[in-house]
Amino acid sequence: MIAEQPTAAAEVDFGGKPAWQRAVARYQQPSTPRALWQVANTFVPYAMLWGLMYLSLGVSWWLTILLAMLAGAFLVRIFIIFHDCGHGSFFGSRRANDVLGIIAGVLTFTPYYQWRWEHAIHHGTAGHLDKRGKGDVWTMTVQEYLESSKRKRFAYRLVRNPFVLLLVAPLVLFLVIQRIPSTEGRRERHSVWWINLAVACFVVAMSWIFGIGAYLLIQLTVTMVAGAGGVWMFYVQHQFEDAYWERGDQWNYTAAALRGSSFYKLPAIAQWFSGNIGFHHIHHLSPRIPNYYLQTCHDADPLFRQVKPITFVASLRTLTLRLWDEKTKKLIGFAPIRQRRREQRAASERAAPMS
Repeated sequence: MIAEQPTAAAEVDFGGKPAWQRAVARYQQPSTPRALWQVANTFVPYAMLWGLMYLSLGVSWWLTILLAMLAGAFLVRIFIIFHDCGHGSFFGSRRANDVLGIIAGVLTFTPYYQWRWEHAIHHGTAGHLDKRGKGDVWTMTVQEYLESSKRKRFAYRLVRNPFVLLLVAPLVLFLVIQRIPSTEGRRERHSVWWINLAVACFVVAMSWIFGIGAYLLIQLTVTMVAGAGGVWMFYVQHQFEDAYWERGDQWNYTAAALRGSSFYKLPAIAQWFSGNIGFHHIHHLSPRIPNYYLQTCHDADPLFRQVKPITFVASLRTLTLRLWDEKTKKLIGFAPIRQRRREQRAASERAAPMS
């Protein structure tokens, strides 16, 4: 589900519709050799790490946990491949994408077809204030927050808390929410039950091999590292100060991609483990581009140099940004809201004697 393409007039800031279409067109064809190489350098090391963790149990639990953390980093990369399969961009063959996507879905505890459906909605509505709530981070506007009940404001502050967002939420998402069908589509609902069965078989088999206690501790570590890394990447990709949010007819596909999706400039090793997804502006402009061509596409055309990168250090500040201010068109923290309330109270107190 991809939104309708914007008019040329709406894209003039980015070179016009023909410009961005030409810029991405040559990179939309998957490469089987590149895809197979990524499978080899990602899935094989991940399997080897599980073997090493088994051997390390008789040596040191600290070594086991370190290996589990490294496996978590590889699981982030596996999820990016899973993600590309969902877009039909990893292989040229739809069947190959679906088969690998289902396998990766078992490893990441994510139902392939249901996730693909929800993620397509995300791509079609990213940055649209009137279509929030599916496949995105809960984001309220300043006015919505001020008009909400105390209970809802508390829930929102809790969900946006970094500890909850990066440590608790990923576990709830991958271990609980992904186990429940969330759509009426028959194939999507069935994919949840089949993945649940496959995950259950995987857990039983690994518990038998490792011992239930050892396996659960290892899997929890792997899932926490992968979940925190994956959620952090998704968060930074759309939650930054100058992000793009618009309502109704003001919303524009190209602007949402190039202004509302970040260019997250990471160190080389972090970029590798995250499957180049930091070039998220390119991905949202054309989800048909596989991850192994994202940087090449970005570097090939001056059109994309207009997108200001976010460095890792700068990205840490995004954790303080919580609400979308429709007046300033910026994501802001709670501090300005508290200041605004103090000013309103002061104004009310000054007006009281006069009345």
